[in-house]
Amino acid sequence: MTAILKPPIRYSAALEQPQPTEAETVAQMEESFDTILETTSKDYGKAVRAVHAKSHGILKGELSIRDDLPPELAQGLFATPGTHPVVMRFSTNPGDILDDAIALPRGLAWKVMEVDGDRLPGAEGRTQDFVMVNAPAFAAPTPEKFAGNLKLLAKTTDKGEWAKKALSYVLRGAEAALEAVGTESTLLKTMGGSKNVHPLGETYFSATPFRHGAFVAKYQVVPVSPDLTALTDTVVDTSGRPNAIREDMQRSAATVRGEWEVRVQLLRDTDAQPIEDAATPWPEDVSPYVTVATIRTAPQDSWSADKVAKVDENLRFSVWTGLAAHQPLGGVNRVRKPVYDHSAEYRRRFNGCPLHEPV
Repeated sequence: MTAILKPPIRYSAALEQPQPTEAETVAQMEESFDTILETTSKDYGKAVRAVHAKSHGILKGELSIRDDLPPELAQGLFATPGTHPVVMRFSTNPGDILDDAIALPRGLAWKVMEVDGDRLPGAEGRTQDFVMVNAPAFAAPTPEKFAGNLKLLAKTTDKGEWAKKALSYVLRGAEAALEAVGTESTLLKTMGGSKNVHPLGETYFSATPFRHGAFVAKYQVVPVSPDLTALTDTVVDTSGRPNAIREDMQRSAATVRGEWEVRVQLLRDTDAQPIEDAATPWPEDVSPYVTVATIRTAPQDSWSADKVAKVDENLRFSVWTGLAAHQPLGGVNRVRKPVYDHSAEYRRRFNGCPLHEPV
């Protein structure tokens, strides 16, 4: 028997509850970002991203928006059927560029081009960014916990890579033991206890909520083509290969025909689907993910010099780059804007190169 779903809840500013301590939290996070950025720019001779610094591959493709969507799904970017160029950047989360033997969560940032409509404050250009991880919830529930995690990452930046490898080995064992009894630890995964999986086989989540036009939603990108699903749960052998993930992705991307479904999970129950607790997954029995578009890629070189220069070096990805119809919601998203702007400004200033949206 199919469960009857509650109707989707319309967006209202009252869904958010900003806290008076958020400005103080932002200042703490910027301090942590400065520690990471100053350390890594000294090491590498250039400024890299304060989070998700190491890219494993870049793909160019096309987003096709379905033409049969019901009104509650045909919102914002997805309101108008058609196709848009897309660029996808696959990464891992630390701000230093580590040996791939240190097993960390995967990230996918993707930028949709030729997007028209009212923009978010400060969002230049005609693009819409989605920043995702391969977990259904964020690593921290609140801005304060996010700041705490970032402070821990800042303290470990540039500290004994050999020790990080050893710790990762131990944490992977601990995480595997938890998963064997039906649970998991986001903190263990963030600190090096993730499975070293192939990026192209992973499912990615926005983890945090956003406006979906007149409604509210989380987003998901799911591999569906046989070439991609064949890579799901494939563990990369990193033995003696510090860039093993990039190498394996480049080898795969040369022949893979990629197809991912973009899915939307609408807000239907504010108790089961909290806005201000980013670490709580939204139950799919309360609101299932529904496909609204498809991303397709042809075989290509995922680490060409041209892509590295244009995308990895000169583009930024931010949940606050895009349409007002996809405004980020919740405390974690609110603090992301000033601190990610802070990081991008450091990169621009240190490298002497402006970061701009592609035309």
